[in-house]
Amino acid sequence: MNWRVLLAAGLCFLVITAAGCSGNPKVVISTGLGDIVVEVYEEVAPITAANFLRYVDGGLFDGGSFYRVVRMDNQPDNDVKIEVIQGGRRGLSREDGFPAIEHETTGTTGVLHVDGAISMARSGPGTASSEIFICVGDQPELDFGGRRNPDGQGFAAFGKVVRGMDVVREIQQQPGERQNLETPIVIISVTRK
Repeated sequence: MNWRVLLAAGLCFLVITAAGCSGNPKVVISTGLGDIVVEVYEEVAPITAANFLRYVDGGLFDGGSFYRVVRMDNQPDNDVKIEVIQGGRRGLSREDGFPAIEHETTGTTGVLHVDGAISMARSGPGTASSEIFICVGDQPELDFGGRRNPDGQGFAAFGKVVRGMDVVREIQQQPGERQNLETPIVIISVTRK
């Protein structure tokens, strides 16, 4: 084997290993269907990661749910299709939560909406607060410049599922009407690991 190939393979391994062994916090999302473990990228998405972690540390996701699933078969009115599960504490008032945060685009952070990416739901830029979603499969249309949101700003990804994508996929396949689950999947607790 060529020494350049070995060196490249070694560097790839080193990069992958360094990312996996980082000091990034891990968070366990315990649901009625099992646990989802997420690595939170504090250094590269500091605003969005800090927002998520303050909801975690405040126990504000506990008792929430995954209530929305987007699959290829339930978005007939959307020209740009995506696949995600969405959850949080619907109905959490601003007084009970925290103010909306500045929008960190994927163009700024480099954290893309790949399979397992966790991101903040929003309407306009600067409106994200407590609602999260997890990508099922790669979703580049959710990145900066993507076409899912007409403003082209994309969504703010801030971490990735490192264990429990089987649970994410099981949640996504639950029955529902349009994109709302018939029976939301309870978020029992969200805690730092």
